[in-house]
Amino acid sequence: MNPIDPNETERLPLRLFAEKAYLDYSMYVVLDRALPHVADGLKPVQRRIIYSMSELGINATAKHRKSALTVGDVIGKYHPHGDSACYEAMVTMAQPFNYRYPLVDGQGNWGSADDPKSFAAYRYTESRLTPYANALLSELDMGTVDWTPNFDGMRDEPRLLPARLPNILVNGTMGIAVGMATDIPPHNIRELARACIHLLKHPNAQIESLMEHVPGPDYPTGCEIVSEPHDLLKIYSTGVGQVRARARWEKEDEGVIVITHLPHQVSGSKIQEQIAEQMRAKKLPIVEDVRDESDHENPTRIVIVPRSNRVDAEALMAHLFATTDLERSHRVNLNMIGLDGRPRVKNLRDILGEWLSFRFNTVTRRLNHRLQKVNDRLHLLEGLLIAFLNLDEVIRIIRFEDEPRAKLMRTFALSEVQTDYILDTRLRQLQRLEEMKIKGEQAELEAEKKGLEELLGDDDKLKQLIAKEIKEDAKTYGDERRCPINAKPPAVAMTQAEITPAEAVTVVISKAGWIRAGKGHELDPTALSYKAGDEYFAHAVGKTNQLLILLDSKGRCYTLNPRELPSARSQGEPVTTRLDLQDGARIVALLMGEESDRYVLGGTDGYGFQTRLGELQARNKAGKAVITLEGAPLPPAITRDVGDRFALVTAEGRLLVFAIGELPELAKGKGNKLVTLKGEDRIVASCVVPVGASIVVTSGKRTLTLKPSDVAAYTGARASRGNHLPRGYQTVERITAETKS
Repeated sequence: MNPIDPNETERLPLRLFAEKAYLDYSMYVVLDRALPHVADGLKPVQRRIIYSMSELGINATAKHRKSALTVGDVIGKYHPHGDSACYEAMVTMAQPFNYRYPLVDGQGNWGSADDPKSFAAYRYTESRLTPYANALLSELDMGTVDWTPNFDGMRDEPRLLPARLPNILVNGTMGIAVGMATDIPPHNIRELARACIHLLKHPNAQIESLMEHVPGPDYPTGCEIVSEPHDLLKIYSTGVGQVRARARWEKEDEGVIVITHLPHQVSGSKIQEQIAEQMRAKKLPIVEDVRDESDHENPTRIVIVPRSNRVDAEALMAHLFATTDLERSHRVNLNMIGLDGRPRVKNLRDILGEWLSFRFNTVTRRLNHRLQKVNDRLHLLEGLLIAFLNLDEVIRIIRFEDEPRAKLMRTFALSEVQTDYILDTRLRQLQRLEEMKIKGEQAELEAEKKGLEELLGDDDKLKQLIAKEIKEDAKTYGDERRCPINAKPPAVAMTQAEITPAEAVTVVISKAGWIRAGKGHELDPTALSYKAGDEYFAHAVGKTNQLLILLDSKGRCYTLNPRELPSARSQGEPVTTRLDLQDGARIVALLMGEESDRYVLGGTDGYGFQTRLGELQARNKAGKAVITLEGAPLPPAITRDVGDRFALVTAEGRLLVFAIGELPELAKGKGNKLVTLKGEDRIVASCVVPVGASIVVTSGKRTLTLKPSDVAAYTGARASRGNHLPRGYQTVERITAETKS
């Protein structure tokens, strides 16, 4: 082995070498792997697959052939990379849920919308080109494109395919290069054709006028596009943005909801999992069942069964749009390689304009190629006609001259091509030739030549030809739009209170602090089973969507969800497992109702205030301080009318009744003085008295009913002392308001 001569070695700083190597690699990835070309809308591997299949004769009218044949031919002749990457690119072009207009017609397992990667190996599947692929290949042998040597220089391959339609937007593509990416959505062929024809007629057309023909993407799954018009305009004006797409659904008998179309690249099985997960977590109680009834006739049919006919289907679907992939935003980045060979993000007008320039050049090359063929044929026919008219002399020269080729050229002033053509023609063919046939063919070719020259000499006529061909191809390969466009605001999920039906409930707490909840309001809390030594203490009735507030002996409030409490059939659970009560504190009252319900809160020390139930709501297990106490809390009393009064009895046997309106409304604190107390006096009982209600005073086994007319004797101003109750009622246990029915 000869040693390396240092004098012949190029020395380069590592920093510069690494920078150059990385830039070379980056440009290779950008130009030769990841980004499509605006001309034919294909990446190199896709272009090579289609060209290779056409060379193998696996076109739309041929029989399906093993995919291994195509993969082997592509990587062996044109694309020296991994077979799995090549086959995956081929599979993507064959999947109708990925490509709006597939280029490959697959037979066998080519994956599914639920799992696009579940396709079989290429040794098992068969394939051929689709009819639409002909729109990319039909003009390939008409002198329309440049050719370049393949990787080993053994054969040539086309630099681009002569696409007759703007395939860059027809099928779109996704790709990640170095420092850039592309996300081009698919569109409808007929809409693109109308936009191209409009741009041919009006070269200065604005994007807004083009969007009258191309209102938005058209995904293969037939979902609903709900982006606002200004968002779509931004996409086509700047080349970047997002498209919001939703599943399409319909309502069938008995309120059943059927999802018929999913957003692009969304799996139906994943949607089922997302809905089922919410059901398992009890976050979707209004749904009874979800199942997949998809089959060959109905590729997408996901059935959602609500728990009752009263469930609002629109609200339920809005919730699912917000919490599952039934609504998805698709990123758009119209990044591609332009006719100048540089990658750039382009707007709609630039894309269609560049493609039309490519198409104009392609058609011009095709016509020039055909014109050359016509001229060549006319030249041959001219020589053939001379030979026909002088057939005997031509035969004599061929039979007797030593150099018949040169003699024919000199005698009849023929070119080399004409002479070779005459010499290659069999004698019996010359005998059958007829002058009229030759002249007839000459006349046809002359007429075609004149037409070609007129087209090539008049840009307006050439544009008309291009427009006509685009229109014909759109009719051949196009179809109606699959994705309706209806602008809608982003979906908003329902709150838990909205999504869960409200049910009547009775919450019960025992003296030992065990809490539970039973369905309905007919439940008798005193008849429930309690642990040994424990008994009923308090209960509250309401609905499962209402607030449940617990008040402790130190004036703190706590919040629990009634739905999460154990069933009343059991003996419940200690409230301390859900709440962090302070040392020595115990629950003294349960409050249940709407946030707007007003309660009177106070303490036995003679102070209190009004508050709304919503103000008592706590956000954590430790609760929140509400009442500042020097004694014990009074039982909270609900007030429903501005004319209600508040009645209280002190330990001295004094009764005071005053208007609720005299109490301030606070969120927390000590409040204002309710009654003037002296010495060791304190409040022993209280209640709210509605207008026209009587007050029932209970003292031991004795009760005293004070009619509305009698209550006037005890009515006074807030913070006064009140009047003594009659003898025998100095020790009061409780007072209640009684309204005549």
